[in-house]
Parts: sequence; structure tokens; C-alpha cells
Amino acid sequence: MIVADMTRKSFMKSFAQHHILSTNSFTLDDLNILFTLTQKMEQRVKKHRSLSLLNGYILATLFFEPSTRTRLSFETAMLRLGGQVITVEHGESSSLKKGETLEDMGYVVGQYADCVVMRHPDPYSVDRLASTCQVPVINAGDGANQHPTQALLDLYTIYSEKKRVNGLHIGIMGDLKYGRTVHSLVDLLQEYSVQLTFISHPSLKLPEKSIASLRNKGLIVKESESLESVIPNLDVLYVTRVQEERFQNRIDYEKVKNLYQITPSLLRLSKDALSILHPLPRTAEIHPEVDTDPKARYFKQVQNGIYLRMALLSLLLGGARDLADA
Repeated sequence: MIVADMTRKSFMKSFAQHHILSTNSFTLDDLNILFTLTQKMEQRVKKHRSLSLLNGYILATLFFEPSTRTRLSFETAMLRLGGQVITVEHGESSSLKKGETLEDMGYVVGQYADCVVMRHPDPYSVDRLASTCQVPVINAGDGANQHPTQALLDLYTIYSEKKRVNGLHIGIMGDLKYGRTVHSLVDLLQEYSVQLTFISHPSLKLPEKSIASLRNKGLIVKESESLESVIPNLDVLYVTRVQEERFQNRIDYEKVKNLYQITPSLLRLSKDALSILHPLPRTAEIHPEVDTDPKARYFKQVQNGIYLRMALLSLLLGGARDLADA
């Protein structure tokens, strides 16, 4: 899957100055380029701590919903690359409180920064800001719609753990209806030959259009309400929390919030080489005792987010040219 031949032409054509709004625009060649550079970023950071690929560049982070990993990893990535960060948090310090439109904000913020990362509770809100912004905009989560960079680092983690993606049996469990990380990851997995098993309560099933799209691509897709019955067959188990903030009725949330939990005893049913991933934060779906099990790879997944986002920022802003030829 990973390729070594990364020319400057392929870098500029695939990434430079592009918005990253969803996973739909990524080809296998794009993923190869990105993942190869991610590996190089990890090697360089471990050796040098910081790089100077984006000296003089400024990243604006606009977060209108809470975030720990996504925001801090993007800001860490930019600082490791030698750039600087300006930020708006929860919209409290922005003119949206005064009635400014997202389109006007796009015009404005594009004058202050070389790249913008935005999270917002409304689906397609980031597209609106990007429609007027003259610099690359990265979607860091827009409601229940998309979270493309989380899916990219999730897929990269699968590859780095298993050394392949094709041929794997991947289970995806939890909130499949509202989970934007699930929706984005499923989009990317359509490019591969994998078997997918979706584990959820019927009220939180993956939307039927997504199931149909996967089957139209020729993927083997199964659905189950029982984790115990499917975990022995899985190579990867991707776990998500039930998202309280997406429910309009708390009673509905209470009915499904604790239906599944991964415990040490449950893991004894699984393959020795199972890899457990989770975009975090978690609630009760993974017992803390699982954290020390070699199958638990979600904290390595967090670390991968820094390297993946370093690679992406470098590609978008042209800082990866020299590293590509190294």
C-alpha cells in the first residue's frame, strides 16, 4: 500500500492549497502519499523533536464545539513544523456572536492565516466558511456529518498496526447513526477489499445508504447486535461512544448508552492479534482495565494523529517538498 515514489508534481496536484472537507475526494494514490509522509514525520519528530518546514506560516483553529485531541493535535502539529497558531474557542470571542455569517468569517480569517481548521455543530457549516476562504480549510468535525482527518488517522493506524488494509475483517461498534468518525472511516474503507461487521443497537444503525454503497462496491457487510458473537472473527475493532449531545430526547439516550462494554473477560474470546481502536473520548464502552492489554491501540492512535496532521498541513502548504525527496 505504501509507495516510495512521491514526486513534487504528485504532491502539488493532490494536496497543495486544497480544502479538506470530507473523505470523498481521496484516492488510493492520495492515501499512499499521505501515509508515506506520515511515517517520515514520525521518524523525524522522534529524532529531531521539531522541524522547520512551515516556518513563518500561521494556522487558525476555529472551534465552536469542545475538543481535546483534534484541537491540540493540530496545534501541536503546526508548532512541531515551526509554524504558529491563532485560535477562536467556542465562538465566544468571535463576531458570530454579533450575527456575522460563516461566509463573512471565511473572507476575514483567510486574511489572517495560511490555513484554517474548523469544528462546528452544524452539518456542512465548514463548507460554508470554505466557500469564501482563500486559504485551505480543514473540516475538524461538522455535526454528525464528517470528520475527515480523524478517519485518515484511524485508517493510518489500522495500516501501521496490521501492515495492510486489504483482507482484514473490521468491526465497527457503537453510535453508527450519528458518529461522524464512523461515517468518514466507512467512506475511506470503500477503497479497499475488506469485510465489515457493524455492531449496534437497531436505533443506532449505520444509515442504509451507507450500507448500500458498501455493498455496491463489492464489500462483504454484516450487521449484528451481539459483540460476543462476532469478536472472535475480527482483526480490528473500532469502538465509538454513544453521543449524548446528538440526542434530542435524553430518555432515548439512556436506553442505549451502556449496551456494550469491552472487558478483559470479553477479550479472551478474541484473536491474539486483535487491535482495538477508539477515536475518544470514551465513556463506559471500554473498561479501563483493558488499557494495559496489548490489543488496546487507542492511545497510539492519538499519537498518530499528530504525525498525520503534520503530514497533511505540510502537503497543503507546500512544506513537504523537500521531505518528499529525502
